[in-house]
Amino acid sequence: MLSVAPGTVPVVTSRDRGIVLGVMCVGYFLVLLDVTIVNVALPSIDRDLDPGVSGLQWVVDGYALPLAALLLAGGTTGDRRGHKQVALLGLAVFGVGSLACGLAPGTVALVASRAVQGVGAAMLLPTTLAVIGRAFPGRAEQARAIGIWAAVGSAALPAGPLVGGALVEWLDWRAVFLVNVPIVIVAGVVAHRTVVESRDRSTRPLDVPGVLSGAGFLAASTAAVIGSERGGLSPLVTAMAALSLGLLVCFVLVEGRAADPVLPLGLLRRPAFTVANATAGVMNFGTLGLLFLLTQYLQSVQGRPPLQSGVALLPLFLPLTLVAPYAGRVVARVGPRGPVVAGLITAAVGVSLFGGLGSDSSYARLLPVLVLWGVGLAVLTPAIVAAALAAVPGDAVGLASGVNNTARQAGGVLGIALYGVVAGSPDQVHEFVRGLGRTGLGTAVLFLLVAGLCLSFVPRQVSPPDS
Repeated sequence: MLSVAPGTVPVVTSRDRGIVLGVMCVGYFLVLLDVTIVNVALPSIDRDLDPGVSGLQWVVDGYALPLAALLLAGGTTGDRRGHKQVALLGLAVFGVGSLACGLAPGTVALVASRAVQGVGAAMLLPTTLAVIGRAFPGRAEQARAIGIWAAVGSAALPAGPLVGGALVEWLDWRAVFLVNVPIVIVAGVVAHRTVVESRDRSTRPLDVPGVLSGAGFLAASTAAVIGSERGGLSPLVTAMAALSLGLLVCFVLVEGRAADPVLPLGLLRRPAFTVANATAGVMNFGTLGLLFLLTQYLQSVQGRPPLQSGVALLPLFLPLTLVAPYAGRVVARVGPRGPVVAGLITAAVGVSLFGGLGSDSSYARLLPVLVLWGVGLAVLTPAIVAAALAAVPGDAVGLASGVNNTARQAGGVLGIALYGVVAGSPDQVHEFVRGLGRTGLGTAVLFLLVAGLCLSFVPRQVSPPDS
């Protein structure tokens, strides 16, 4: 196995650099693809396995929860154990989880397999960028490589509903997961042969108590919200809520005393950093929560085939590929505050239009919702990342990026849990459509509230402070 001493720059040929970039982009693409691809398959999973609304929520959150909870730990483990080693392990775990999802005989097995996928994704996502950074040490070539990596990730979001819809319609919902397996095998073999092992000389120890208490808090909170759909404040829901509160207190205490915390609490005392990450969490909270409902609205309520539903969602996701790069350039010129607020307001206008939808509304009525929502997200996403990075010292930019990504994933987990409870089952068409409208309006209000906070706390310029 090729390796280099810690802290040195590996020597890689130009040909191998291109291969390394390609295979790492494949891994990143798969991680983000599985955030959205499963949504189009939910109605088919519901018909086949009959998991109910709460089961479908866990099918989605089973992947997103470990991804959110373990992202920072995945990056630290790669620094300590070697980026290549952790990337290969992440590919293997993701592939095994995908195979198990495709073969799952029931809901419990499917959710457990999705969790395995999420663990693999949490190892894979941060290490793909680290491997690329080491393979392209020159500043200019590294910037180009990271730009390609980011573009591939953006392409995964519109590809998810489209590829998922085609696979479900032409084959079966299990194909949504099984398609990953041969890709992972090929990517793993190529990565093993071409990626040079590297690790950081000065690395922090893994904050295991912080990781476990943080993950437990997110899991217990999710269980409490999803469980309330069936029994309201049942003893189990009350116990999960109490457990989540206790784990949150534990997390704060652990992080306050840890020598190398997974989340340095001092960063949260910077209002600009806290508001930027809260905004990132709210963005995914509303977006993934509404997407969970929207795919069921298109198929279970309106009776659209899976592929048609995937195509119908393209106006929501294509702006993230087409508009986001230009928005990033605007942020570089004028700073993040204006684009963040503009993106939030545009998205708020879009999702507020859910309030006027009926069960038989035409696609022409839905299209403005998707376009405004998508354009708002495309402007907001690069701006809110820039705002988070601008709020910390230069030596904390990597950690700030990880925290921002974690906040987004955690927000999505909780949004899916809450929105599914509010809307209920699509079998109750009238109540479900009314719930979709209420969550759309609620999301609009939430977006506008955080826009007000951003006006006060998000910095105008992207250059980080010195300390």
